[in-house]
Amino acid sequence: MRSLINSLELGHGIAWHRIEAMVLRYWYLLLSSWPRLLELVYWPALQIITWGFLQSYIAQNAGFFARAGGTLIGAVILWDILFRGQLGFSISFLEEMWARNLGNLMMSPLKPIEFLASLMIMSLIRLAIGIVPMTLLAMIFFDFNLLGFGLPLIAFFCNLIFTSWALGIFVSGLVLRNGLGAESIVWTLMFGVMPLACVYYPVSVLPHWLQLVAWTLPPTYVFEGMRALLMEHQFRVDLMLWSLGLNAVLFAAAFISFLVMLNSARRHGSLIQTGE
Repeated sequence: MRSLINSLELGHGIAWHRIEAMVLRYWYLLLSSWPRLLELVYWPALQIITWGFLQSYIAQNAGFFARAGGTLIGAVILWDILFRGQLGFSISFLEEMWARNLGNLMMSPLKPIEFLASLMIMSLIRLAIGIVPMTLLAMIFFDFNLLGFGLPLIAFFCNLIFTSWALGIFVSGLVLRNGLGAESIVWTLMFGVMPLACVYYPVSVLPHWLQLVAWTLPPTYVFEGMRALLMEHQFRVDLMLWSLGLNAVLFAAAFISFLVMLNSARRHGSLIQTGE
């Protein structure tokens, strides 16, 4: 044993060509998966963009916190509805991928629409388990009552959950077609939406060309509506209708793309080979 330890300490017995071979293996694995490459740049860029815009807004509005009236806490809770809704949908889908059971399901009488409907229901169940304690903690520690939104809360919730399902359907299709090598998209896509959806700051903070992009996203209207309700005590029905219309288009596009990628996966045999 002592001789083995001395050998390792001196570097004897270590085959550097084997280390090089393993490094090459992981390097080729990285290059073979564009989601992995994207993820390396994704998080640093996302952090600086999101908090940079928030910093700009706070710097330009000295009385922000005095006028906020709970908008930050409200934004956190609504964001969690959006994020957890998509994550709850996608995790239930990934569990079938991890269990290598997806091929069996697709060969059964189960229809794709039935499969997606079950994932939507599980999304609501998972969301309820997470959001109820969060809402109670906001009431206890910060005196923020989400139910104080009243009827507008229904419009906020419905639009956010529709968006989360649409994105969940789309990323599930990507994983279905590209295998578990694209799994990271499930965890990262929604965070890419965050800075453009203007969760913590108004759309006016963004450069003009980015404002045009932001207004194409349904959640943007929800968060703008939430701020209007809390800061101006005004429920913007027009914003909710725009969000609903965009959600309808997004949901239809996501469903069609899922069917296309499902058929592609069937043709290429990737329903059975669900690895990376």
